[in-house]
Amino acid sequence: MADKPVLQVEKLNIRFNTPTGVNHVVRDVSFTLGREKLAIVGESGSGKSQTARAILGLTPGRVDAQRLEFGGANLLGLASAERRKIRGRRITMVMQDPKYSLNPVMRVGEQLMEAAARKDSRAVLRNRALEMLEAVKIRDPERVFRAWPHELSGGMGQRVMIAMMLVTEPELLIADEPTSALDVTVRLQVLAILDDLVRTRDMGLIFISHDLQLVRTFCDRVLVMYAGQVLEELEATRLSEARHPYTQGLLACTPDLEHPAEVLPTLKRDPSWLRPVRPAV
Repeated sequence: MADKPVLQVEKLNIRFNTPTGVNHVVRDVSFTLGREKLAIVGESGSGKSQTARAILGLTPGRVDAQRLEFGGANLLGLASAERRKIRGRRITMVMQDPKYSLNPVMRVGEQLMEAAARKDSRAVLRNRALEMLEAVKIRDPERVFRAWPHELSGGMGQRVMIAMMLVTEPELLIADEPTSALDVTVRLQVLAILDDLVRTRDMGLIFISHDLQLVRTFCDRVLVMYAGQVLEELEATRLSEARHPYTQGLLACTPDLEHPAEVLPTLKRDPSWLRPVRPAV
């Protein structure tokens, strides 16, 4: 990890007020991100996406943290206007399904040019958009530039979304299940694109996923979340050496084609895994 971290998160908490009381969905989450690929894994509802949205300032919940610092700036202390200058420019996020992220009534090229958020001429913005389409390995960028979102396949739409998030040259990219709707071949292509972009553009990547086997080979480090807390942090290549029973349980529940089991074990949860957290400020 680089000497100067891209992102520092310390004691992040997110709470939602509900008719039955306060729902504490993220509980004292802490981690540091450098110019690397950091995976956040866990079951649905473990707080992965809410953590990402808190970084962007997009969660509707109440957020507090001892530190939420990006590039030396305290994100929670910024005015809304200053936060917007960072979101979508220096920090971007690829959502899970491009069908719901792309505007169906705008051509792809117009959306890329709009995302660039620059005061350049249309010719300059157009060239920039085409460069981004080429960067994500789209063979005919001119055709895709003119296309409507409904004319794209799932894999093509996901590549367009990645291009759109990279057109501003961000320092941090958050990818929330970016390959879950893709077939195996396209998924490998998208992962190769992300890996190449992280290396060549020297940026940080937060990769949210359920797929432990995927993050083991693709990412540098892994945070394992359960019920809003980080239970374990380790190098991705050492995921099989996980010590926490929750991580071990997740690994045991993963099908192994080389050693198939008639019945996969059931994950057993322990209330003692939840640690007490500090009260809201």
